Amino acid sequence: MAKILIVDDDVDMRSLHKMRLNDTYEILETEDPEEALGLALEHKPAAILLDLMMPRLSGFELCHTLHTLSYTSRIPILVITGESAAKYQRHCEGLGASAFFEKPVDYKELKKRIADALQTNQPERRAHVRVKMRVVLRLRGIDSAGKPFEQPTVTENVSPAGFLAGCMASLNQGDVVDVFVSGEAERFAGRAKAVRCESRGAPWQRYGFQFLETTSEWVLQASR
Repeated sequence: MAKILIVDDDVDMRSLHKMRLNDTYEILETEDPEEALGLALEHKPAAILLDLMMPRLSGFELCHTLHTLSYTSRIPILVITGESAAKYQRHCEGLGASAFFEKPVDYKELKKRIADALQTNQPERRAHVRVKMRVVLRLRGIDSAGKPFEQPTVTENVSPAGFLAGCMASLNQGDVVDVFVSGEAERFAGRAKAVRCESRGAPWQRYGFQFLETTSEWVLQASR
C-alpha cells in the first residue's frame, strides 16, 4: 500500500483522516511539523496531507521546505485547513501544494485528488534513459500568471521523451511550452508539458519537461 503522511496538530482530525483513508493507504501521522520533515525524508510517502496552522513551524513553511528539498520535492502536498480557500489557496499553490481543501473535508473528492496526484507523479518512473548532453534551447509559452514568455535556456539532461532545464518563468504542473533547439539556425523540436518543479520559489526554477510531441529536430529519437 502507498504511504500517506498526515500532518495536523488536531488529534481528532488526524483520526478522522486515518479512518477515511486507511482502507486504501498506509497512514503515517504526526502533530509536529519538524517530525513531519523527518518522516517525509525517511519514508518518502506517496502524498502528504498538511494542515496550515500549527505551532513552531507553520504549514506554509513546511510546504515550502518539502517542495524545495530535492528528495521530497516531487511528493504531492494536499493542504487541508479551516481557513478560507480564497485567502490562502493561490499562496499555497505558489509554495508547491497540489490541492487545497477546506474543512469539513469532502473525502470522495480528496481520494480522487490523491489518486490524480499520484498518477500525475508517474513520469519519475522513466521509460527512457536520461543522457548527459548539453543542448541550447528556447522555450515559448504562457506562464502561471497567463503572460506569454520566451526564455533561452540550457539542458544537460535529455531523453527521447523529455528534458530537465531551468526557466525564469513560473509554470504550473501541466503547463505546455513550445521547444526550439538553438544553433546556427533555430529549429522547432516539439511541444512539452511541465511535469515537476525542483526549485519552486527560486529566481531560476528548474523544471522537468515531458514531450507531448516531437519533431525530427529533437536531439534524441525513440527507437522504433
